[in-house]
Amino acid sequence: MNRSTRERLGLLAVLVFPVDGAWLLDPGNRQAARGDNLSFDYLVVGAGFAGSVIAERLARVYRKRVLVVDRRPHIAGNAYDHYNDDGILVHKYGPHIFHTNSREIFEYLSRFTAWRSYEHRVLASVDGKLVPIPVNLDTVNILYDLNLTSEELEKYFASVAERREFVRTAEDAVVTRIGRDLYEKLFRGYTRKQWGLDPSQLDASVTARIPVRTNRDPRYFTDNYQAMPRDGYTRLFENMLDHPNIRVLLNTDYRDIRAKARSAEVVYTGPIDEFFDYRFGPLPYRSLHFQHQTLDCAVFQEAPVINYPNEHPYTRVTEFKYLTGQKHSKTSIVYEYPRAEGEPYYPVPRKENAELYKRYKELADATPGVHFVGRLATYKYYNMDQVVGQALKLCHKIAGASHRTIAPFREAS
Repeated sequence: MNRSTRERLGLLAVLVFPVDGAWLLDPGNRQAARGDNLSFDYLVVGAGFAGSVIAERLARVYRKRVLVVDRRPHIAGNAYDHYNDDGILVHKYGPHIFHTNSREIFEYLSRFTAWRSYEHRVLASVDGKLVPIPVNLDTVNILYDLNLTSEELEKYFASVAERREFVRTAEDAVVTRIGRDLYEKLFRGYTRKQWGLDPSQLDASVTARIPVRTNRDPRYFTDNYQAMPRDGYTRLFENMLDHPNIRVLLNTDYRDIRAKARSAEVVYTGPIDEFFDYRFGPLPYRSLHFQHQTLDCAVFQEAPVINYPNEHPYTRVTEFKYLTGQKHSKTSIVYEYPRAEGEPYYPVPRKENAELYKRYKELADATPGVHFVGRLATYKYYNMDQVVGQALKLCHKIAGASHRTIAPFREAS
């Protein structure tokens, strides 16, 4: 299928036709799904990073027959991208920037995609100015009309930092490093919008992972490997799932076909509380609403992402052509509006939620023949590379249980 066709069809055509021997089933063709051939070694629930990596390894390395089921109409999970009506490649569920320090993970994914080198940059709109995020030397100098050096900035942070005996909350994690004023300008409003809670009500992990720099490094990430899939994430997933031992069933809830899909084991990547029918009550998540727009101009804003911590109901605006490198006379952007209801995206990091998850994990550990992996199944926010690593680790575990030695990057001959 050529690129122009893929653009017109939004990358969905490959999901209803076979691709080089991979059996990607049309979810509307339920007669095929109900036949006697629906017998597999593994049922994988979810076609995002966790499910697809495990399906690929099980099929390619171990020659296992794998059925991948997803209730969405597409593969690639939240990383799904497609060409919109104007022919611009966009990320349906907001920006996904690949970065990792793991050579092993980068080389593994390189089997399925070529890469476009990309270092992400973010600005924040504060007091009528655009300043770099994470906080660095330029952030402080621009906000306060100063001309500090790196050494002077270290002294400045030390002078405004608040003392805490223990760093317990997201507020603590910021004010103990950069003081109250920068916290109010850059973090508090954004966190309130993103989580629906004040930072003082959230675990320190929410903001502790955000670096503070005393140099002028404007990059959002500093990982050794930073790149975007050259042809997009969906193409990466198509290549990953392109194996004769893998079949994919979309627009399908696994519970509707589990009895018919005869499989020895299940790999589950969905919400863990849903798997157990919310026995102990629902785990809290934050969701997002994405408002996509295509504009009749080549460039809309000064950076790939601009955060709005204190103005507007949305948290940030992303312009996709920065991420993809695509040349086009128009540009496409997306506004992100956090909300309480909707698809689960972010586990809410509070102590009581962690305790509730532990109860579900005890059930999961006591459930034979089911492996729980990924963000939703382990109720923890992971970057994409971390999900890939977790999935590869699970393959090691599965291999050990079957008394076989896994070779993650060596195909079965």
